[in-house]
Amino acid sequence: MSALNRPRRRLGALVVTTSLLAAGSAVAILATPAQAASTDVVVTEVYGGGGNSGAPYTNDFVELTNNGSAAIDVSGWSVQYASAAGTTWQVTKLTGSIDPGATYLVQEGGGANGQPMPTPNVTGTILMSATAGKVALVTTQTALTCGAICHADPSVKDYVGYGTANDSETAPAAGLSNTTSAARNDPKQDTDNNNADFTAGNPSPGTLTGGPAEPPVDAKIHDIQGAAHRSPLEGKRVSNVTGVVTAVSSNGFWFQDPQPDDNPATSEGVFVFTSSAPTVAVGDALNVEGSVAEFRPGGSGGTTNLTTTELTNAKITVTGTAAVPAPTIVGKGGRVPPSTVIDDDSNGDVETTSTAFDPANDGLDFWESLEGMWLGINKPEVTGPTSSFRELSVVPAGAGVRTVRGGILLQKTDSNPERVLLDDVLVPIPDAKTGDKLAGVVTGVLDYSFGNFKFLPTVTPTVIDGGVKREVTKKSSIAQVSVATFNVENLDPADGPAKFDGLAQAVVKNLASPDILGLEEVQDNDGAVNSGTVAADVTLNTLAAAIVKAGGPKYAWREIDPVDGKEGGEPGGNIRVAFMFRTDKPVKFIDRAGGGSTVATTITTDRFGKPHLSASPGRVDPANPAWADTRVPLAGEFTWLGQSLFVVVNHFSSKGGDDPLWGRFQPPVQSSAPKRHQQAEAVRGFVDQILAKDKGANVVVLGDLNDFDWSGTADILVGSGKTALIDLPRTLPLKERYSYVFEGNSQILDQILISQNLRPASSYDVVHMNAEFPDQISDHDPQVVKLIPLPSWIR
Repeated sequence: MSALNRPRRRLGALVVTTSLLAAGSAVAILATPAQAASTDVVVTEVYGGGGNSGAPYTNDFVELTNNGSAAIDVSGWSVQYASAAGTTWQVTKLTGSIDPGATYLVQEGGGANGQPMPTPNVTGTILMSATAGKVALVTTQTALTCGAICHADPSVKDYVGYGTANDSETAPAAGLSNTTSAARNDPKQDTDNNNADFTAGNPSPGTLTGGPAEPPVDAKIHDIQGAAHRSPLEGKRVSNVTGVVTAVSSNGFWFQDPQPDDNPATSEGVFVFTSSAPTVAVGDALNVEGSVAEFRPGGSGGTTNLTTTELTNAKITVTGTAAVPAPTIVGKGGRVPPSTVIDDDSNGDVETTSTAFDPANDGLDFWESLEGMWLGINKPEVTGPTSSFRELSVVPAGAGVRTVRGGILLQKTDSNPERVLLDDVLVPIPDAKTGDKLAGVVTGVLDYSFGNFKFLPTVTPTVIDGGVKREVTKKSSIAQVSVATFNVENLDPADGPAKFDGLAQAVVKNLASPDILGLEEVQDNDGAVNSGTVAADVTLNTLAAAIVKAGGPKYAWREIDPVDGKEGGEPGGNIRVAFMFRTDKPVKFIDRAGGGSTVATTITTDRFGKPHLSASPGRVDPANPAWADTRVPLAGEFTWLGQSLFVVVNHFSSKGGDDPLWGRFQPPVQSSAPKRHQQAEAVRGFVDQILAKDKGANVVVLGDLNDFDWSGTADILVGSGKTALIDLPRTLPLKERYSYVFEGNSQILDQILISQNLRPASSYDVVHMNAEFPDQISDHDPQVVKLIPLPSWIR
C-alpha cells in the first residue's frame, strides 16, 4: 500500500478518567424521559467513523457521563442505535454503575484503521454511520419499538440525532465524518437541543472535553513544542501563534516561526490539523489560535508510536505574506544527528520514564527537536531502496558505519540514528537504490508516522546514480560442493512467469548454479487460496523448469508438506522450506523413507558407528512448541564424492510484533526473540545429536533465521567448545555483514553455519542482488558457501 494511500490520522489528546463503583453501592435513579433535560446521566459524545479511512480510532463509540451527586446503576440499561431515517434499533446492553462526574465508554463496531480505543466499560458490535444517525440511552435492554421518532419515548433517558437524522432533541447535531465526533459543549449541561448542545470535533473517548472555556494563552511555536516529546501546553487553548506556512498537505499545513529562540531543543515548526484541505498557501504569514493536542498515529506500530504535537480546531488569520525561513540544515555545517544512540535514558515509555531530553546524544530526542520544522539535507546519501510504500532512507554525508556498497550497517550498539525516511505525503519519491545520492539540498518538513520520523520533501528529489550493480558469485571448483540459501518470498504458481524466470536467472547467473540450494518461503500449489491444498510440487517443478529455461542445470527437489494452516506465513499459503540439488554433479541426496509433517527425524548409526538420519528428508523436532505457527526445519542427508554432508534448512519466526526502533518504548522490546531462541535450541540440539556420534561430521545449518549475526539466536546455534559451529557472517569484514535492508539499515537475517570440520576449506559469499534495489525478485540476498567435505577422521 503506497504511503499516499496511508491516511493521516489526527486527534486530540486523551486521558481515560472512567471509574466505577461496585454495583452494590450504586443508587437506583428513576429514569427521566429525554424530552425533559437529564440531571444525571447524559450522552456526552457520539462517534461513528471508527476504523474507516483516516479514522483516528479503530471503533465507533458512545460516551456517557454522570452529572448527578450519586453513583448511577446502569445495569439493565442500554445504548441503542438506528440509522438516520431508520425504524429498527440495535442494542448494546450496559452493566455496572457510573460514579458522580465519571465517564462511561461504550465501544461499538469498527474497522482496520486508527489506533485502539481506551479500555471501554462495555463492548458492542453496532456499526454506526460516520455521518448521520440516532443514538438513544435507554433505561431498558429491549429494542425500542417507537419506530423512527423515539426521542420522547418514556424509556429514553437521553437522545442524540446527528447529521440528517429525522429525529432529535429539538434539532440534530451537525453532520460528522470519519475524523469527527459530536461532543457535548458542556458535559454538565443538557438543554434538550442536540444542535445547540453538541459540536463536531476531534474524537476523545473517555475524556470530557467541553465545559466553560478557559481563556487562550498567548504562545510561540517553541513554547508549544517545548523541550520534550509532549507539549507542556497539551490540552490548552493558545492564541497569537505567529509564523509562515512552509508546506501544505491534504488535511493541514506546517508553519514556522521565523524568529526562533536560542534553544535548539525546542522546535520552531508545528502542524495545524484542518481535517479537510486548508485554504492557506506556502509563504502566508499567519496568526493562529488553536488547541494543543498530541496525535498518536495509528497504522503499523499503533500504540507503540510516538505522538506528534499539533494545533487543532484552529482559527486561522492570514496577516500577509513573508519569506519562508531558510531551511535548518541537518548534517555537516548544521544540526549533526547523534551517531549511535537512539535513546539511553528511558526505561519504558519515553513520554513518562525519560530522565532527560538530550538531542545532542539521543537520536529520538534529536529528531523530536526538529518536529514540524523546515529542514534541508545537502546531497543526502541513500542507504536503502525506495520501498513499496514510497519511502526512501537517507543519511547526511559523513554518517557511518557504511557498508562496502553505500548502505549503513545495523550493529548491536549502533542503530544508526542518522537515518531518516523520505516519504511521499507531499510529492512523489523516485526509485533509488543503495549507494545513490540525491542532488543538491533536499528540503521538506519533518513528520512522524508508522514508527519512524519522516522527512517530507516538497519537491521530488533528483537521483544521482551511485553505480551499484547486482553481484555475481564465482563458480565453485571441481572439488568444491556449493551450498546456498535463498528466501524466495512467498513463491507460488500464481506469481507468474516473471517471478519464476527472475529467480531462475538469479540461481543460474548470480549464484552460479549451486549444488545444493536451501529455499525458504515456498508456498503450496495455489498460494494464498485457503483451499486445503498443501502440496508444493507444482511450485517447485515450475522453478526447476525455469532454471533449465534460463540455461541452468536440471535440479531435483525434496520437501515435506506441512499440516494445513500450521506453519504461519500468508494465510492459505502453507509456507515451508525445501531443498533443491543438481542432478549433473557428484552431489547425491540420500533418500530414506519415514519422514512426515509430524514425524521427528532422529540420528541413527551404521555398523561403523557413523551417523545417519532416520528419515531423509526429515523434520526437526516438529512437536516442539517452539514451531507453533512457524516453519519446521528440514534436514537432508547428502553425499559429495562419497563424503557425508548433513544440511538443515530453516526459516525462524519473524520479528513481527517487536517494538519499533523509533517507538515510544525504549529500549525496544523484542517480543519475538524468545521464540527464536527456543527454535535455535531445538536445531542446536539436533546438531549435537549428529556431532555426538561423530565430532568430525560435516554439518551445514542455513536459512532465514530472522535474527542478527550478533543476536542471542546466533549465539545459541553456534554453541561452544569443540562442537561449536562457525557462523559464517561473523567471519566477514564488518562492512560486508548484511543480507537484508530494512528501513535503510543493512543487517544480517540470513545465515550459514558450518561444523568445524568444514572450516579450512570454506569460501563464503553473500550475493548482493536484491535487498539494495527497488526492483527485487526477493527482499533477501541469497548467500553461498563452497565446501570440501572431508572424511571424519580429518580434524
